[in-house]
Amino acid sequence: MSSFVLQAKQLTWSVNNIDVVKQVNLNINAGETVAIVGPNGAGKTSLLKCLYGEHIQFTGDIYLNGKSLTALPKKEIAQQIAVVSQQSNSVFNLTVLDIVAMGLIPHKGLFDLNTDEDRSRINQALVKVDLQHKQDQQFNTLSGGEQQRVLIARAIVQSANILIMDEPTNHLDMYYQHQILALAKQLNITLLITIHDLNLAAQYCDRMIILHEGEIVADDIPEHALNQEQLASIFKLNCIIDKNPFTQKTRVTFAGINEFYGEKNE
Repeated sequence: MSSFVLQAKQLTWSVNNIDVVKQVNLNINAGETVAIVGPNGAGKTSLLKCLYGEHIQFTGDIYLNGKSLTALPKKEIAQQIAVVSQQSNSVFNLTVLDIVAMGLIPHKGLFDLNTDEDRSRINQALVKVDLQHKQDQQFNTLSGGEQQRVLIARAIVQSANILIMDEPTNHLDMYYQHQILALAKQLNITLLITIHDLNLAAQYCDRMIILHEGEIVADDIPEHALNQEQLASIFKLNCIIDKNPFTQKTRVTFAGINEFYGEKNE
């Protein structure tokens, strides 16, 4: 049996005969924090949707804790993988408490009622993300950072051993970007995160997978994955790579459009 908690072998997913994810091989270890980075259209979200079972018409193989993903019931997948998708307001008038309580669904029968233990789990999750005082507030009225914290609380209640987050820092200011990633790290579970900011990825993740046109072009620790020549080719911007003086983590600084194309500012 594989020692990896999540594994893909020769994974390809297509739309209208166009390969969006191409022959991807990846192995995720228990407790790892892995960032999937790349430009828009690289196939990051599509890859995640394959890995947690939303996209099912793929070729290749995906294994969850050594078992074929396609052979597992949806409920069993949800018991092991929690997902925080890109920000969505399509939750009608649900309260914070309603959203967090959804984390119990994979562990409940159709007619099971919430127990005192369930309510305690929900409360503890809200305390962990510091939102117990807003439990009766409508989800759609929260700030972007608060909404992400609610979704993390739902994942805590879900008690999964893998958390997949798709662009969790989108539309958040700098403070909340760091807050969300730090909070996710504190869960001490396996994290798989798509993110645009290479420096945030390098600071918070153990490993970086760079996806370009549906293919993995790098898979390594940040200081090895971030290659100046390759990044310039992928993102169409010149860059330099050095160390963040505060964190001593690898840092990427991109030049502007003019610098890349060799034009001079007038």
